[in-house]
Amino acid sequence: MVVRLALHVVAAYAVCLSVCLVASVRGDPCLIISEVNADNPKLDTTEFVELYHTGGQRVSLEGYTLVFYNGNGNIAYKVLDLKGHITDDRGFFLVGSVDMQPKPAIPLPPNTVQNGPDAIALYHTSAARYGEKMNATAVGLVDAIVYMTRRSGGAEVLAETLTPGVPAFVEDEGAHEGDESIERCLVSGESWGFQVDLPSPGQRNRCIPPDPITATTRISELKLGGGQVDGFVELSESQAAGPLVLLVLDGRTDTVSESVDVHTSREGLLSITIDKNNMKGDESGAVALYSGKASDFPVGSPLSQTQPLDAFVFAGPGNQPSANLTETLIPGRQPYQLSARFGEGGLYLSRCGVASWTRDPGVFWEAPQTPGQPNQCPWPKICPHAIVVPGGTEVPPHLPPWGRGDFLISEVNADNPGSAEDGEFIELWHLSGRRVSLQALWLLLFSGHNSKPYREISLTGHFTTAQGYFLVGSDRLVPAPSIRLPPNTIQNGPDAVALYRSPFGPPSAFQTGIPTKGLLDAVVYRLRGSDKDAQELSDALTPGQLPLLEDPEVQPGDEALSRCNGLLPADLSAFVVAPPTPLRENSCPRPPPPPEGVVISEVGSARWTNHSRQRGFVELLGPPLTSLQGLVLTVFEEYRTGTTMALPLTSITDHNGFYLIGNVTGADQVFPQGATIPANGAVVLCSDTVTVCRAGTTLTNSTLRDTLVFSDDLRLLIKLSATRGQQVMPVLRSVEEGPVSLSRCSCCEARSPSSWTSSSPTPRLTNICPSPAFSSDIDLCLAPLSGDWQEHPGNCSGLVQGHSEIDVAGYLEERCHCGISALYLQVANFSCAAGWLRVRGNIQALSDHQRALILQTSPTQGDTCTGPATDRHMSTESALGLHIGLVLGALYCCWDWEQPSLPTSTKRGDHWTITPWS
Repeated sequence: MVVRLALHVVAAYAVCLSVCLVASVRGDPCLIISEVNADNPKLDTTEFVELYHTGGQRVSLEGYTLVFYNGNGNIAYKVLDLKGHITDDRGFFLVGSVDMQPKPAIPLPPNTVQNGPDAIALYHTSAARYGEKMNATAVGLVDAIVYMTRRSGGAEVLAETLTPGVPAFVEDEGAHEGDESIERCLVSGESWGFQVDLPSPGQRNRCIPPDPITATTRISELKLGGGQVDGFVELSESQAAGPLVLLVLDGRTDTVSESVDVHTSREGLLSITIDKNNMKGDESGAVALYSGKASDFPVGSPLSQTQPLDAFVFAGPGNQPSANLTETLIPGRQPYQLSARFGEGGLYLSRCGVASWTRDPGVFWEAPQTPGQPNQCPWPKICPHAIVVPGGTEVPPHLPPWGRGDFLISEVNADNPGSAEDGEFIELWHLSGRRVSLQALWLLLFSGHNSKPYREISLTGHFTTAQGYFLVGSDRLVPAPSIRLPPNTIQNGPDAVALYRSPFGPPSAFQTGIPTKGLLDAVVYRLRGSDKDAQELSDALTPGQLPLLEDPEVQPGDEALSRCNGLLPADLSAFVVAPPTPLRENSCPRPPPPPEGVVISEVGSARWTNHSRQRGFVELLGPPLTSLQGLVLTVFEEYRTGTTMALPLTSITDHNGFYLIGNVTGADQVFPQGATIPANGAVVLCSDTVTVCRAGTTLTNSTLRDTLVFSDDLRLLIKLSATRGQQVMPVLRSVEEGPVSLSRCSCCEARSPSSWTSSSPTPRLTNICPSPAFSSDIDLCLAPLSGDWQEHPGNCSGLVQGHSEIDVAGYLEERCHCGISALYLQVANFSCAAGWLRVRGNIQALSDHQRALILQTSPTQGDTCTGPATDRHMSTESALGLHIGLVLGALYCCWDWEQPSLPTSTKRGDHWTITPWS
């Protein structure tokens, strides 16, 4: 059906103009991962990974590496060096199963590409070297896809590392009958995404836009400009719930230029012809589709505040549409920018982006006219990522895994001095502190008077700054925001700001009342005396918390609500009133001086055993009733760059000096949602700002108040100013069939690994430590077979006076694996005898169970060392220990200082040296 419109002439030109898109991103062509088929029906014999160079031509792959990651452990299971390979003449390159068609350039055995949760990453090897079993890394990253199935899940760490801000793609195995693949498509503007479609190896991806979720009819194709040729708008039509009307709007006056009824009678494509004198693109304007009749929107009437079903707003050369027109028709999005170009044919635009939502000019590309036929969309030449610079990129800090999202509201300025209100803004921040996509994010501004959103802003198509910031604010704000709002848009309160992840459109379209599904963060704020007016918003968005007050009397000039005291979502206690700092680190007041004498007393991890009572917790010990403000509990996980928890401490120690943190009964402070103590890592008591402690990259000896490292990760040891041998590992055999913890047994030297042992957990109680009640005798000789000691026989005084307890305890623990540390030898005597190190006295234990393990450990081959004893040394606790020790068994042996691979015994004169297992 064709409807001809006689539109009034807005302006006349002596020559006819056509228009063209000014691409927001051009740049150089790049290599991308364009399609992945990781799971075939039945046998996996047609798996493939398709790379594509956006230049659409033959290029060398020299310097590139393709890495396949296993989501179970987040390590590489396959690494392919692409050196010596080239793409085909159209820019495609295939890696895939040996039997697939077309033949891959690099053939793989069947069932090589894992089904998920997994990832595939493309690197440039000038940045680093890559190999199997390596941990997932972003160093040198060019492109990546992280994917999983609905059944698998578990790809969070890979997504945090390789695609921060973009969740793992969930492949729906039931999307197509038979085989399907994950294809990359441009979603909107410069925002890329993945969707499931029929496999097309070595061919351009189909990238068919999905059916709309809510709208029944939408704009599919249009023509602007064109001399003597009429323009047109093509609608993709389905059965409408009522009458429809198409409007053409003047971008200068925000009024209706023409209004026409759209008669929908069948499903398919509906073409509406527009007079050649209108929509030429030489001035700004819009096309909008509404429910209703032409009589409801007469010519000359002002822009309606009713929400359209779909809309397309365009900006002529040097002529921007009004902010009112843009924000009403396409909230949170940019007009389609046109530039003048002489010609007679006009500009044809087709809906090509696969975004499921409407009212987004970013989904339209310049493409051939196809009236009544499916759109013919070209492959875009823009790149979905930043090209790696030779030499590599810095390793990004890992993202904290807790909470429901990785974006936070960082700062809100809703009220400026004076009446202009042109300095308002909302600042978002991504926890990685780097440039990431805001794909599928929505910012909703709620009114406290009716608890409904008065503005819904889509952030799709935008990116944060290189530091992770994103700014929405008044159009006169300096620095300029990425999304500009008219002055006085952000209401003063009682109101709320909420951030959502909603891939299928505005959250309010799919949830009744105040949306909570997909909520990432929220701030509820008020004026003086109006806290109860926002009660409904508080209950839904920040339950159990009072709205914040942006108090203008706190400081002269302007002020903002700034996040300073924590990184938990929807935590209003994290905000303070401070000077505004848009796109910069918040100006937070320095925390009070941290208290002295507070140490880590006990640590438990829920991952150390499978016991039903195994819990994750941290117990601190300090002076009774001491405020802990100024201290931050920081947690690291081995082989990860940043922290997994940075928790500001908020209360005081109890009457006994204990402070308990964790998801345990009676805790003074709980872990953030989803956070825990890892199986291997470190717990640090930090005295600096949350930002510094969270980053973990500039920690100093003065910042590190106390540290407990339970990992062999050398990078972590160096970061925390520790060395090998200074870590303490939990030993499950030290306790008998029960939960285990690491307990401090020497108070109160901070950062002292010799103060710790494995024991049964005792949160808020005295720790279980080695006791004379479970001691046994020890008489041990260590032979000098290597090192300086061998070169100077008869002189082991340096070892005796140094760290002999640590060295000997390490030897015993290597044989026993029952939790022996230097604490167990505090009552033993250390001496030199004919160049041998002799240890005599008592070795303590936690229990009868542990003492029995110690007694079962070692051979008994004599109790004397050759030659006279010299340089006698006794620990300070020795005399007391020898007198009160309850000797229930004896341990005699002489051990070689070196560790050959097999146990042997050698006789040297009258003395046997037992060389134990290495």
